[in-house]
Amino acid sequence: MKLTCLQENLSKGLSIVGRAIGTRTTLPITNNVLLTAEESRFRLCATNLEMAITCWIGSKVDRAGSITVPARLLSEFIASLPNDKVDIELPPKGRTLQLHCARFEARISGIEAEDFPPIPQVEGLTATIEASALRQGIAQVAFAAAADESRPVLTGIHCDFEEDRLTLASADGFRLAVHKTTLASPVSGKAAVIIPARSMAELSHLLSDEDEKVEIRINVQKSQALFKFKNLEMVSQLIQGNFPNYNQLIPKNYATRAEVGVADFLRATKAASTFARDGSGILRVQVTPGAELTPGKVAVSARAEEIGDNMGEIDATVKGETAKIAFNSKYLLDVLNAIGQGQVALETTTPSSPGVIRPIGQDNYVHVIMPMFVQW
Repeated sequence: MKLTCLQENLSKGLSIVGRAIGTRTTLPITNNVLLTAEESRFRLCATNLEMAITCWIGSKVDRAGSITVPARLLSEFIASLPNDKVDIELPPKGRTLQLHCARFEARISGIEAEDFPPIPQVEGLTATIEASALRQGIAQVAFAAAADESRPVLTGIHCDFEEDRLTLASADGFRLAVHKTTLASPVSGKAAVIIPARSMAELSHLLSDEDEKVEIRINVQKSQALFKFKNLEMVSQLIQGNFPNYNQLIPKNYATRAEVGVADFLRATKAASTFARDGSGILRVQVTPGAELTPGKVAVSARAEEIGDNMGEIDATVKGETAKIAFNSKYLLDVLNAIGQGQVALETTTPSSPGVIRPIGQDNYVHVIMPMFVQW
C-alpha cells in the first residue's frame, strides 16, 4: 500500500469512523481502524460489532493494500500534524505502517486486515429520505429510548417503512415518542424493524445540514440496516423482538387542552426543575381556563422539603376544565427541547392518566408522558 492524501481530509475521516470504535470489547481488533487503498480512494472502516462506519477520502494511490492499526493512536497523531500532504506506505507483506508529513514521520505496528471483522453488504428493502427530515425524526424520538438493557427492544427505535411513510417510535416504559415523516420515494413492500438508539444517535451526528438524500437498505433476514450518503456508509445490527403496540398507548380523548408557547413553557419548566432535583424530580402542572376577558394560564411548580419551592405562570389558550398533573421534570424538559420552537398543546384527562404533548400546526409528532402520583 502506498498513497498520498491531505492531512485535513484524513483527520476528518478518522474522527467520523472513530464513532464506531469499540470501547469495552472482548475483541481487541475492534479498537483498530481498517485502512484500505483502492483505486483513487482511501477507505477507512471501524466497527464495534453493533454498528460499522465506512468513510472514503480522496487520495493519490500508487499501490493498493490494507492494514489495521490502533484507531486512537493514528487519529491523535494525524490530528497533531500540519495541514499538508500525508504520505502513507505499507511495505509489501509488511505490518508496519509508515507515515510522513512535512518534517514529521511515524511508524505504527498493525494487524493483518484479514483479521478485521467483515463489514456486511446489505441488500433488501430500499428507501431514500432527505437528510434533514431523518435528522429531525431521530432528534425527536431517540432521547425517549430506554437506557436500561433489561428490555432490549426498548433500547431501540422502531422504524416502520410503508409506501411513502417512515414512522419512528421509541419508549422506555414511562414515555413514548412517535414521529412520522415522508420518504423521498415510495418503498416496494414494507418493513418494521428496531434499530439501536445508539446507532441512530451516531447517524444523526453524521448527517450534515446540506440538502442531500440518504439511502436506507433493510435486510430483515440478516438483521441489518444500512445508511448511505455522500462518501459515508453506516451499517447497524437490528434488535430482535416485538416492539409494544404503541398506538394503543396514545390517548384518543382529553378533558383539558392547553396551548402555550414552547419557549415560555420551557423557561417555566427549567426554573421549576432546579427545585425538582431535590424533590424526587416531581414537577407539578396546573391548568386553569380563562375568563371572558382574561387568558387561561398554566402554572408550573416544584418543591423540595427543607429546601424551598417555586412557581411560574404562563398564559395559555385553554379548552376544557381545570386540570392538575405531575411529571418527571427531565421528561418534560426533554420533549420541549426536542420540539424547540413554536407552540405546543398539553392534553390531559385525569391526574393519573398520561399527558400528551403535540406541536401545534404539525400532525407528525406526538409525545406521551406517564404522570407521577403526588399530594397536591
